Amino acid sequence: MKKVTLYAIGATTLFYISLGCMGYAAYGNDVPGNVLAGFYNIFYLVDIASLAVIIHLIGAYQVYSQPIFAIHEKWIVTRRPTSFFNIVYTVKLPFIKKYTIRFTLSKLLLPTVFVIFTTAVTMMFPFLNAILGLLGAVSFWPLTVYLPMSMYIVQAKIIRGSLNG
Repeated sequence: MKKVTLYAIGATTLFYISLGCMGYAAYGNDVPGNVLAGFYNIFYLVDIASLAVIIHLIGAYQVYSQPIFAIHEKWIVTRRPTSFFNIVYTVKLPFIKKYTIRFTLSKLLLPTVFVIFTTAVTMMFPFLNAILGLLGAVSFWPLTVYLPMSMYIVQAKIIRGSLNG
């Protein structure tokens, strides 16, 4: 686990440092906060980069919001076990008779409302990019170093102060 974490953080650090150095080499002291903002004549490059960011954020958004959905679903089940939000609906697919889709209204509506709400909030804040940068920097160390190492220590049952690991 230590080696994997070291390689992952090392590769990420190298990537970001090289990106910063290339931006500084290309623009000097006039480098914009968003490196892509410097490409005025190459619109397709900015579009490709924006598409890559959108694809990355969709995956990250799903991963980081799953605990919120799970907590909400658990809360609904404990508070209102007979609610219509907890009824499991089954829909048969018309062309594939073997497969059915099973869902609850809680699993269908909560992510939709959550995405609409967070999208509306992000559109209201023009300085959201700076806030996300701060939150990303604050959450980088716990999510990439501390939590994986702590989980490994618990899983491997390593005693504090021992040289095993």
